[in-house]
Amino acid sequence: MQTVTRSDLEKLAAEQGARVFGVADLDMLRKDVPDLLARVGDGYTRAIVCGVRLQKAVLDGIADAPTPLYFHNYRQTNYQLDTTALALADRIQEGGWHALAVPASQVISRDPMLGHISHKLLGRAAGLGHIGRNNLLVHPRYGSQVRYVSVLTDMPLPADNSVDRDCGSCHACVAACPARAIGESRADFNLAACYSKLTEFTHLPFIGQHICGVCVKTCPGQS
Repeated sequence: MQTVTRSDLEKLAAEQGARVFGVADLDMLRKDVPDLLARVGDGYTRAIVCGVRLQKAVLDGIADAPTPLYFHNYRQTNYQLDTTALALADRIQEGGWHALAVPASQVISRDPMLGHISHKLLGRAAGLGHIGRNNLLVHPRYGSQVRYVSVLTDMPLPADNSVDRDCGSCHACVAACPARAIGESRADFNLAACYSKLTEFTHLPFIGQHICGVCVKTCPGQS
């Protein structure tokens, strides 16, 4: 077996193109979200969360709907994230621990729309940002312009702490949202209206997927 450390995993993720990296304590998170692992199975105590930034030039080309370039960047970023997660899981496994690479964007339920686990909840617990008015994870440097992937493991990695932040006085996404789904607070977010608009966007030429990108563009962080 190979000796594996958190530093080794951070380096591997960075080599794969990840711009952010954090570790969430799942035992702590499950106190607030008891069914967190319901669709992936028990036995995991940590989640590595990695993020890859979307291309700024592609986001700049979005007005009020997704573009074919955004669709391509979105899809290829997910592929990059999945490749990164598989590499991390393999390294952890070689170290003698269990690891599960959770797909970056695989839908397993339409009503309600669900993946295997919420990367944004894991990311928040890993100290990577807060959940914004737009219902997305907001990184302090990159805003919402990052996509995430997670690796679940029983490896006793040092965990990060969640950070208590909010969107403050920024309301850029509220006015920009084509679905008018974003309100004053997270609690006001209208998921049904958002999903309806995403379904409408699936009929655009060369899109065919439930994506938007408008509120992502308007939440650039500090860079």
